[in-house]
Amino acid sequence: MKPKNKKLKVGVVGATGYTGEELIRILVRHPRVEIVYASGKEDRDIKIQEIFPYLRNRIDLECKAFSADEAIEKSDLVFLSLPHTVSMQYAPLFLKAGKKVVDVSADYRLKNEKVYEKFYKVAHRDLANLRHAVYGLPEVNREKIRTSRLVANPGCYPTGAILGALPGVRQGFFDSDAICIDAKSGVTGAGRKADKATAFSEVNESFKAYKLFEHQHVPEIDQELGRASHKVVSVVFVPHLLPLNRGILSTIYVKLKKEIDTKGLLDVYQKFYADELFVKVYKNGALPEIKNVAFTNFCDIGLRVNESKKLAVVVVVIDNLGKGAAGQAVQNMNLMAGFDETDGLLY
Repeated sequence: MKPKNKKLKVGVVGATGYTGEELIRILVRHPRVEIVYASGKEDRDIKIQEIFPYLRNRIDLECKAFSADEAIEKSDLVFLSLPHTVSMQYAPLFLKAGKKVVDVSADYRLKNEKVYEKFYKVAHRDLANLRHAVYGLPEVNREKIRTSRLVANPGCYPTGAILGALPGVRQGFFDSDAICIDAKSGVTGAGRKADKATAFSEVNESFKAYKLFEHQHVPEIDQELGRASHKVVSVVFVPHLLPLNRGILSTIYVKLKKEIDTKGLLDVYQKFYADELFVKVYKNGALPEIKNVAFTNFCDIGLRVNESKKLAVVVVVIDNLGKGAAGQAVQNMNLMAGFDETDGLLY
């Protein structure tokens, strides 16, 4: 437990991407953190408040090209908000220097390096640390996260999918071979990059599915639902791109293995998440909307059961940059640092 009057010195590597920006936005109001380092894709030295003007009068910090030595010298804990396949080049440097790391990429999520290679098209180059990394879903791995030096922050789609399906799978109500996840994400889920597919004129007034049966989050969902429920899980996952900035709505269709009605299944979910401050289960079959969680770290869940069809439908919403990325990363940092889990996240 850190002394109340001592602030944790934090660095954000990749501060100019969507997730990195969201990390800065959350951390500047965190009562127990000082942001001491920020790097991003800039060809000149510039202050972070000049890149994001709404941060003026809230932070005064240069954002430079990445320097591992400078980040190590200044920081106690580092967020790696880097592209997939890049973080594993730098995480070992920070860990060797005794720093704690929250990796927001996928590099330490998948425990089977062969599965990682299949979906990310490169061989994993840090197997030693991969074995010790903790999957950073607090609702499942809270105690392991507290003592970890390397946390693999979950993907945005998997966060909603796992939290939405887990209670029913773990309690034996859901057929683990018949889980279909129909997920829809805002455009920031693709990252801040030049890409025709996410350009305004391509996305506006349109709606599409993509990466059917090949999305890299499928093995992550299977792995974590399987580990948490002690069952082999194989989901059908279909992602879609919504013409909005942020938010994910996942509709999960599952076959029931036991007889239960809407009220009974809601009771299961409400008991399962009774002590979870960031998961809200709606009452009486009410269903959540993306606007209910935008700019927050909350995961809202609603569900209904069709008894005659032995079918349950679970609807889950998160902010892909909040609970799906930066918010959850800060939640993990709070656990790793011995802070109150909600610090900086309730506003």
